Amino acid sequence: MKLWLIYALVATVFWGIWGAFAGLPAENGFPETLVYCVWALTMIPPAIVALKLVNWDLQYDKKSILYGSIVGLLGSGGQMLLFHAINIGPTYLIFPIISLSPVVTIIMSYVFLKERTGWLGMIGIVLALCSLPLLNYTAGESDEEGFVWFILALLVLVAWGFQAYFMKLSNKTMHAESIFFYMMVAGILLIPISIVMTDFTQPVNWGLNGPYLAAGTQILNSIGALCLVYAFRYGKAMVVSPLTNAGAPLLTSIISMIVLAIVPGTIKAVGIAIAVIAALLLAIEPEEKMD
Repeated sequence: MKLWLIYALVATVFWGIWGAFAGLPAENGFPETLVYCVWALTMIPPAIVALKLVNWDLQYDKKSILYGSIVGLLGSGGQMLLFHAINIGPTYLIFPIISLSPVVTIIMSYVFLKERTGWLGMIGIVLALCSLPLLNYTAGESDEEGFVWFILALLVLVAWGFQAYFMKLSNKTMHAESIFFYMMVAGILLIPISIVMTDFTQPVNWGLNGPYLAAGTQILNSIGALCLVYAFRYGKAMVVSPLTNAGAPLLTSIISMIVLAIVPGTIKAVGIAIAVIAALLLAIEPEEKMD
Protein backbone atom coordinates (compact mmCIF):
# COMPACT_ATOMS: atom_id res chain seq x y z
CA MET A 1 0.00 0.00 0.00
CA LYS A 2 3.06 2.22 0.12
CA LEU A 3 2.06 3.75 3.45
CA TRP A 4 5.44 5.48 3.66
CA LEU A 5 4.66 7.46 0.50
CA ILE A 6 1.29 8.59 1.82
CA TYR A 7 2.80 9.71 5.12
CA ALA A 8 5.77 11.39 3.43
CA LEU A 9 3.55 13.27 0.96
CA VAL A 10 1.23 14.44 3.74
CA ALA A 11 4.23 15.69 5.76
CA THR A 12 5.71 17.45 2.72
CA VAL A 13 2.46 19.15 1.69
CA PHE A 14 1.45 20.08 5.24
CA TRP A 15 4.88 21.53 6.04
CA GLY A 16 5.04 23.36 2.73
CA ILE A 17 1.67 25.04 3.31
CA TRP A 18 2.40 25.68 6.98
CA GLY A 19 5.69 27.39 6.17
CA ALA A 20 4.08 29.70 3.63
CA PHE A 21 1.36 30.94 5.99
CA ALA A 22 3.00 30.57 9.42
CA GLY A 23 3.85 34.28 9.58
CA LEU A 24 0.33 35.57 8.89
CA PRO A 25 -1.00 35.55 12.50
CA ALA A 26 1.93 37.73 13.64
CA GLU A 27 1.35 40.06 10.71
CA ASN A 28 -2.27 40.32 11.83
CA GLY A 29 -1.29 41.44 15.33
CA PHE A 30 -1.01 38.12 17.18
CA PRO A 31 2.54 38.08 18.67
CA GLU A 32 4.92 35.36 17.50
CA THR A 33 5.53 34.46 21.16
CA LEU A 34 1.86 33.53 21.47
CA VAL A 35 2.00 31.74 18.11
CA TYR A 36 4.61 29.52 19.76
CA CYS A 37 2.18 28.75 22.60
CA VAL A 38 -0.48 27.76 20.08
CA TRP A 39 2.00 25.50 18.26
CA ALA A 40 2.99 23.77 21.51
CA LEU A 41 -0.66 23.04 22.28
CA THR A 42 -1.28 21.65 18.77
CA MET A 43 1.41 19.03 19.49
CA ILE A 44 -0.85 17.43 22.10
CA PRO A 45 -3.43 15.71 19.82
CA PRO A 46 -0.80 14.02 17.56
CA ALA A 47 1.14 12.89 20.64
CA ILE A 48 -2.00 11.33 22.13
CA VAL A 49 -2.77 9.57 18.84
CA ALA A 50 0.79 8.25 18.62
CA LEU A 51 0.74 6.83 22.15
CA LYS A 52 -2.71 5.30 21.64
CA LEU A 53 -1.39 3.43 18.59
CA VAL A 54 1.19 1.70 20.82
CA ASN A 55 -1.24 1.07 23.69
CA TRP A 56 0.19 3.92 25.80
CA ASP A 57 3.59 2.21 26.00
CA LEU A 58 5.63 5.28 27.00
CA GLN A 59 9.32 4.77 27.78
CA TYR A 60 10.26 6.64 30.95
CA ASP A 61 13.68 5.30 31.95
CA LYS A 62 16.38 7.90 32.66
CA LYS A 63 18.06 7.57 29.27
CA SER A 64 14.80 7.93 27.38
CA ILE A 65 13.79 10.98 29.38
CA LEU A 66 17.23 12.57 28.83
CA TYR A 67 17.35 11.96 25.08
CA GLY A 68 13.68 12.82 24.64
CA SER A 69 14.13 16.08 26.54
CA ILE A 70 17.18 17.08 24.49
CA VAL A 71 15.39 16.36 21.22
CA GLY A 72 12.29 18.20 22.41
CA LEU A 73 14.07 21.29 23.75
CA LEU A 74 16.19 21.69 20.61
CA GLY A 75 13.10 21.37 18.45
CA SER A 76 11.00 23.73 20.57
CA GLY A 77 13.80 26.27 20.92
CA GLY A 78 14.23 26.21 17.15
CA GLN A 79 10.50 26.76 16.68
CA MET A 80 10.55 29.75 19.02
CA LEU A 81 13.36 31.35 17.01
CA LEU A 82 11.69 30.44 13.73
CA PHE A 83 8.43 32.18 14.60
CA HIS A 84 10.31 35.42 15.26
CA ALA A 85 12.37 35.01 12.09
CA ILE A 86 9.34 34.60 9.82
CA ASN A 87 7.72 37.60 11.51
CA ILE A 88 10.52 39.90 10.36
CA GLY A 89 11.92 38.08 7.34
CA PRO A 90 10.80 36.46 4.06
CA THR A 91 9.58 32.87 4.42
CA TYR A 92 10.58 32.06 0.84
CA LEU A 93 14.23 32.59 1.88
CA ILE A 94 14.11 31.40 5.50
CA PHE A 95 12.85 27.88 4.81
CA PRO A 96 15.49 27.03 2.19
CA ILE A 97 18.08 28.05 4.78
CA ILE A 98 16.77 25.84 7.58
CA SER A 99 16.44 22.95 5.12
CA LEU A 100 20.24 22.81 5.25
CA SER A 101 20.26 21.58 8.86
CA PRO A 102 21.58 18.14 7.75
CA VAL A 103 24.97 19.86 7.35
CA VAL A 104 25.20 20.12 11.14
CA THR A 105 23.90 16.56 11.62
CA ILE A 106 26.46 15.13 9.20
CA ILE A 107 29.34 17.00 10.85
CA MET A 108 28.32 15.84 14.33
CA SER A 109 27.84 12.26 13.13
CA TYR A 110 31.26 12.42 11.50
CA VAL A 111 32.94 13.61 14.71
CA PHE A 112 31.06 11.67 17.39
CA LEU A 113 29.57 8.62 15.67
CA LYS A 114 32.45 8.08 13.23
CA GLU A 115 29.98 8.00 10.36
CA ARG A 116 31.14 8.97 6.89
CA THR A 117 29.35 10.47 3.92
CA GLY A 118 30.11 10.06 0.23
CA TRP A 119 30.76 12.55 -2.55
CA LEU A 120 27.12 13.58 -2.83
CA GLY A 121 27.10 14.55 0.83
CA MET A 122 30.33 16.53 0.49
CA ILE A 123 29.03 18.34 -2.59
CA GLY A 124 25.81 19.07 -0.68
CA ILE A 125 27.77 20.65 2.18
CA VAL A 126 29.77 22.84 -0.22
CA LEU A 127 26.63 23.95 -2.06
CA ALA A 128 24.91 24.67 1.26
CA LEU A 129 27.73 26.96 2.33
CA CYS A 130 27.67 28.69 -1.08
CA SER A 131 23.91 29.28 -0.96
CA LEU A 132 23.82 31.07 2.40
CA PRO A 133 25.46 34.37 1.35
CA LEU A 134 23.32 34.41 -1.82
CA LEU A 135 20.10 34.07 0.17
CA ASN A 136 21.05 37.07 2.30
CA TYR A 137 22.40 39.15 -0.60
CA THR A 138 21.29 42.80 -0.30
CA ALA A 139 23.19 44.43 -3.19
CA GLY A 140 25.46 46.33 -0.85
CA GLU A 141 22.61 47.93 1.09
CA SER A 142 22.61 48.08 4.88
CA ASP A 143 19.72 45.97 6.14
CA GLU A 144 19.78 45.47 9.90
CA GLU A 145 16.47 43.60 9.99
CA GLY A 146 17.67 41.34 7.19
CA PHE A 147 20.74 40.54 9.20
CA VAL A 148 18.60 39.61 12.23
CA TRP A 149 16.28 37.19 10.40
CA PHE A 150 19.27 35.64 8.65
CA ILE A 151 21.05 35.00 11.97
CA LEU A 152 17.86 33.59 13.50
CA ALA A 153 17.45 31.26 10.52
CA LEU A 154 21.04 30.07 10.99
CA LEU A 155 20.36 29.42 14.69
CA VAL A 156 17.30 27.35 13.77
CA LEU A 157 19.45 25.47 11.26
CA VAL A 158 21.97 24.64 14.00
CA ALA A 159 19.30 23.74 16.59
CA TRP A 160 17.49 21.37 14.24
CA GLY A 161 20.77 19.91 13.03
CA PHE A 162 21.66 19.04 16.64
CA GLN A 163 18.13 17.74 17.16
CA ALA A 164 18.44 15.32 14.24
CA TYR A 165 21.75 14.06 15.64
CA PHE A 166 20.23 13.29 19.05
CA MET A 167 17.21 11.80 17.31
CA LYS A 168 19.59 9.33 15.71
CA LEU A 169 21.00 8.42 19.10
CA SER A 170 17.61 8.10 20.74
CA ASN A 171 16.20 5.95 17.93
CA LYS A 172 18.66 3.21 18.90
CA THR A 173 16.90 2.70 22.22
CA MET A 174 13.56 4.53 21.97
CA HIS A 175 10.29 4.16 20.11
CA ALA A 176 9.30 6.99 17.79
CA GLU A 177 6.09 7.55 19.77
CA SER A 178 8.04 8.17 22.98
CA ILE A 179 10.35 10.61 21.21
CA PHE A 180 7.36 12.53 19.86
CA PHE A 181 5.77 12.58 23.32
CA TYR A 182 8.84 14.21 24.87
CA MET A 183 8.96 16.69 22.00
CA MET A 184 5.42 17.69 22.95
CA VAL A 185 6.26 17.94 26.65
CA ALA A 186 9.32 20.12 25.97
CA GLY A 187 7.26 22.44 23.83
CA ILE A 188 4.67 22.90 26.57
CA LEU A 189 7.34 23.48 29.23
CA LEU A 190 8.65 26.47 27.27
CA ILE A 191 5.21 28.12 27.08
CA PRO A 192 5.73 30.19 30.31
CA ILE A 193 8.95 31.62 28.88
CA SER A 194 7.18 32.56 25.68
CA ILE A 195 4.35 34.22 27.62
CA VAL A 196 6.83 36.24 29.72
CA MET A 197 8.50 37.41 26.50
CA THR A 198 5.16 38.69 25.15
CA ASP A 199 4.65 42.46 25.21
CA PHE A 200 1.08 42.72 26.47
CA THR A 201 1.32 46.52 26.52
CA GLN A 202 0.73 46.30 22.78
CA PRO A 203 -2.71 45.38 21.43
CA VAL A 204 -3.16 41.66 20.78
CA ASN A 205 -5.44 40.37 18.03
CA TRP A 206 -7.66 37.70 19.58
CA GLY A 207 -9.85 37.41 16.49
CA LEU A 208 -10.22 34.69 13.89
CA ASN A 209 -7.13 35.79 11.98
CA GLY A 210 -5.04 35.73 15.15
CA PRO A 211 -4.94 32.68 17.47
CA TYR A 212 -7.44 30.69 15.41
CA LEU A 213 -5.48 31.19 12.20
CA ALA A 214 -2.33 30.27 14.16
CA ALA A 215 -3.97 27.06 15.35
CA GLY A 216 -5.04 26.21 11.81
CA THR A 217 -1.52 26.62 10.43
CA GLN A 218 0.35 25.09 13.37
CA ILE A 219 -1.73 21.92 13.43
CA LEU A 220 -0.38 21.32 9.91
CA ASN A 221 3.12 21.54 11.39
CA SER A 222 2.34 19.09 14.20
CA ILE A 223 0.52 16.54 12.05
CA GLY A 224 3.33 16.76 9.50
CA ALA A 225 5.85 15.92 12.20
CA LEU A 226 3.88 12.84 13.27
CA CYS A 227 3.46 11.72 9.65
CA LEU A 228 7.22 12.00 9.19
CA VAL A 229 7.73 9.62 12.12
CA TYR A 230 5.56 7.01 10.41
CA ALA A 231 7.03 7.69 6.98
CA PHE A 232 10.41 6.68 8.39
CA ARG A 233 8.83 3.64 10.06
CA TYR A 234 7.37 2.24 6.85
CA GLY A 235 9.81 3.59 4.24
CA LYS A 236 13.49 4.01 3.53
CA ALA A 237 15.18 7.08 4.95
CA MET A 238 17.09 7.66 1.71
CA VAL A 239 13.74 8.11 -0.07
CA VAL A 240 11.72 9.85 2.64
CA SER A 241 14.40 12.41 3.55
CA PRO A 242 14.80 14.02 0.12
CA LEU A 243 11.05 14.34 -0.31
CA THR A 244 10.47 16.13 3.01
CA ASN A 245 13.82 17.87 3.50
CA ALA A 246 13.94 19.52 0.07
CA GLY A 247 10.32 19.26 -1.06
CA ALA A 248 8.64 21.12 1.82
CA PRO A 249 10.94 24.22 1.75
CA LEU A 250 10.63 24.37 -2.03
CA LEU A 251 6.83 24.24 -1.77
CA THR A 252 6.93 26.96 0.90
CA SER A 253 9.06 29.19 -1.33
CA ILE A 254 6.78 28.69 -4.34
CA ILE A 255 3.56 29.34 -2.38
CA SER A 256 5.05 32.38 -0.61
CA MET A 257 6.20 33.95 -3.86
CA ILE A 258 2.81 33.31 -5.52
CA VAL A 259 0.77 34.66 -2.59
CA LEU A 260 2.99 37.70 -2.11
CA ALA A 261 3.52 38.18 -5.86
CA ILE A 262 7.27 38.33 -5.27
CA VAL A 263 9.80 37.68 -7.98
CA PRO A 264 13.20 37.28 -6.28
CA GLY A 265 16.26 38.80 -7.89
CA THR A 266 18.55 36.62 -9.92
CA ILE A 267 21.07 36.15 -7.12
CA LYS A 268 18.49 35.15 -4.52
CA ALA A 269 16.72 32.88 -7.01
CA VAL A 270 20.05 31.14 -7.63
CA GLY A 271 20.52 30.89 -3.86
CA ILE A 272 17.11 29.20 -3.45
CA ALA A 273 17.88 26.74 -6.23
CA ILE A 274 21.32 25.90 -4.81
CA ALA A 275 19.88 25.46 -1.28
CA VAL A 276 17.20 23.06 -2.53
CA ILE A 277 19.76 21.05 -4.52
CA ALA A 278 22.07 20.97 -1.50
CA ALA A 279 19.24 19.75 0.77
CA LEU A 280 18.42 17.05 -1.76
CA LEU A 281 22.02 15.85 -1.98
CA LEU A 282 22.43 15.87 1.80
CA ALA A 283 19.27 13.82 2.20
CA ILE A 284 19.89 11.16 -0.45
CA GLU A 285 23.52 10.48 0.49
CA PRO A 286 23.44 7.65 3.06
CA GLU A 287 26.04 7.78 5.79
CA GLU A 288 28.45 4.91 6.13
CA LYS A 289 29.89 3.54 9.34
CA MET A 290 33.61 3.85 9.70
CA ASP A 291 35.41 0.52 9.52
